[in-house]
Amino acid sequence: MSGFAKGFGVTFAHMFKPKVTVEYPEKPSKLEPRYHGRHVLNRHPDGLEKCIGCELCAWACPADAIFVEGAENTEAERFSPGERYAKTYQINYARCIFCGLCIEACPTRSLTMSNEYELARDDRRDLIFTKEELLAPLIEGMEQPPHPMRLGDSEKAYYESGPVNPGASEGAEFSLTEMLAQKKGGQS
Repeated sequence: MSGFAKGFGVTFAHMFKPKVTVEYPEKPSKLEPRYHGRHVLNRHPDGLEKCIGCELCAWACPADAIFVEGAENTEAERFSPGERYAKTYQINYARCIFCGLCIEACPTRSLTMSNEYELARDDRRDLIFTKEELLAPLIEGMEQPPHPMRLGDSEKAYYESGPVNPGASEGAEFSLTEMLAQKKGGQS
């Protein structure tokens, strides 16, 4: 009998405490800035990709969720300032454990994690994000690659200007829907 009383005591004690119900998705809660969400492939200030196709992120991934296929840049088609770029880049979010080891392995700080957490899909195949889905959006002053280097005549110029001019990590802290809402709000 005392077991029932203890059980009901816990229930009655919680009945009078304030509710902690979250009104999701109408009012999504704010996440901390360092939350590990969807990955973003960043760009240099002129629009060239920071990813050099080295595949270190794929090697560091314990879940084997990243596939990178590197290719050589040419003067006619330049996608990154180095001699290589990521021709194919995929992250399988059905496998990703959001540990951040890929971020730590990236030598060019090309890969970062955004605050976007709404990754649920109806089909598992839709959880494989391609390079086009992961690339940071082009912002004002950027040009869609391929194009020649604009910040200097060597890849060294790109990396020496990095601390002063970090390029497009803009948007890495927001989800795509938040960025579109901000752009609409700024236009009206």
